[in-house]
Amino acid sequence: HKSWRKTQKRKQSFSLCITGVAHTTPINRITWFCRKYTQQQVLSYYPDLALESNPSDHPRASTIFLSKSQTDVREKRKSNHINHVSPGQLTKKYSSCSTIFIDDSTVSQPNLRSTIKCVTLAIFYHIKNRDSDRSLDIFDEKSHPLTREEVPDDYYKHDPDHKHIYRFVRTLFSAAQLTAECAIVTLVYLERLLTYAEIDICPSNWKRIVLGAILLASKVWDDQAVWNVDYCQILKDITVEDMNEMERHFLELLQFNINVPASVYAKYYFDLRSLADDNNLSFLLEPLSKERAQKLEAISRLCEDKYKDLSKAAMRRSFSADNLVGIRRSNAILS
Repeated sequence: HKSWRKTQKRKQSFSLCITGVAHTTPINRITWFCRKYTQQQVLSYYPDLALESNPSDHPRASTIFLSKSQTDVREKRKSNHINHVSPGQLTKKYSSCSTIFIDDSTVSQPNLRSTIKCVTLAIFYHIKNRDSDRSLDIFDEKSHPLTREEVPDDYYKHDPDHKHIYRFVRTLFSAAQLTAECAIVTLVYLERLLTYAEIDICPSNWKRIVLGAILLASKVWDDQAVWNVDYCQILKDITVEDMNEMERHFLELLQFNINVPASVYAKYYFDLRSLADDNNLSFLLEPLSKERAQKLEAISRLCEDKYKDLSKAAMRRSFSADNLVGIRRSNAILS
């Protein structure tokens, strides 16, 4: 038991050493190489640490966007408390005995508009609270512009606001007719890229990183994927060759790991809902109508019938075991 506890402590200390490294200031090449070599040695000794510390791979690791947003949420609450700012009129609807309010967003069928708002808000917090400005040339908008308009010299200094990010993502999703599930997978791929490639999403690269994540998510998730040439019809000034090169680099940086487990998907969905609650982005609530109540009842009845059929099939498979139980409970015969 002592050796097991000692191993766990070593794992925790190594995990903190790996995840706690922040490239906030420029470091020389030798220091960076030594740090990278040390991480590789540790991960080769404990390969499960890399998986557990990455939220896009492991369901127990907390999402990056939620942790980045907590700083602003705490400061906002503290400011409201110090300045005695009232929360204002309550806009959230609550159910009563006569009326039941429900939203049409579930983990299996999220609401498209609300999901895109939450995903773009998560991207906004990624850009606003980034650690540094590490990037790659393939994602730089100056080197690979999305439009023919000249990119200003100070393009890397101004952070985009939430509305700007939302309009960009909403335009792509509307034109390509993508689903809400694709938006969640897009965020998973985005955080996986930032973790694997050790880069930051910043004003100079956010559009191309988001575009690459959407491109990959639409091909993996949707049955009828949107081709690269279709995105060239949406973004008129981008070429197919540029899209192909960006997709290839994106996959290589992900180490071709495009798997999204159901547990990771569910974690991101519920963390996005928590992000919406913290930022007063309420999901659309509507009163439960008679027609929808009947539809829910029909679905519930169908699930109940399927459960009964499965129970009967299980009973038929265990019929011999029931006979054994019956024999075991029979009265003893005394001679």
